[in-house]
Amino acid sequence: MEVKIEPGWKKLLKKEFEQPYFEQMALHLKTEKQQGKIIYPPGAFIFNAFNSTPIDQVKVVILGQDPYHGAGQAHGLCFSVQTGVPPPPSLINIFKELNEDLGVAIPSHGNLSAWATQGVFLLNASLTVRAGEPMSHSKIGWAQFTDNVIKKISTEKTKVVFLLWGKFAQEKKALIDESKHCILKAAHPSPLSAHAGFFGCRHFSKTNEYLVSKGIDPVNWSLT
Repeated sequence: MEVKIEPGWKKLLKKEFEQPYFEQMALHLKTEKQQGKIIYPPGAFIFNAFNSTPIDQVKVVILGQDPYHGAGQAHGLCFSVQTGVPPPPSLINIFKELNEDLGVAIPSHGNLSAWATQGVFLLNASLTVRAGEPMSHSKIGWAQFTDNVIKKISTEKTKVVFLLWGKFAQEKKALIDESKHCILKAAHPSPLSAHAGFFGCRHFSKTNEYLVSKGIDPVNWSLT
């Protein structure tokens, strides 16, 4: 099927878009919309992570689970919210750790687009969700799609830093070739678990140290 997505990703994922499961998933989403269900993020933002970070620019991958399910929040980048929307608790904790780690000022907004345009691929395992119903699209086919995206990045690229926060993200470690990539693991930044190993993980400085050691430009994590 025809998917509007950045050309490099389109070429890489062409076979994926032709798979029966992907066609079924597209039909599922279309049917829900016809039934009057509200789906986040809006259609134009579903592949925002891919459009913001072309495959040839990916140098860091942050893996989320599910898009935010409140109005105006999700815009296709994991953990990120649209400008003008208050940063949710997990994102506030990410900013706190970034501040502790690198002294980066805590921004007043939660839009991570500036990371995405520097090569930080902000991928959710599910790319859509029904309004007010967390994990409502986790079983419709997105997991198969995004697992294959992670495998493609691992296969096609070298020297990528994968930040796996929490048990769910860490289960994706099996999809990544550790011999040519860097995997950093920590607890999830959620208020329920951040004190169990997210705070103090120093993943932002460790990411940049690894990139610089491989001759790759570090990420400017500042959003202010």
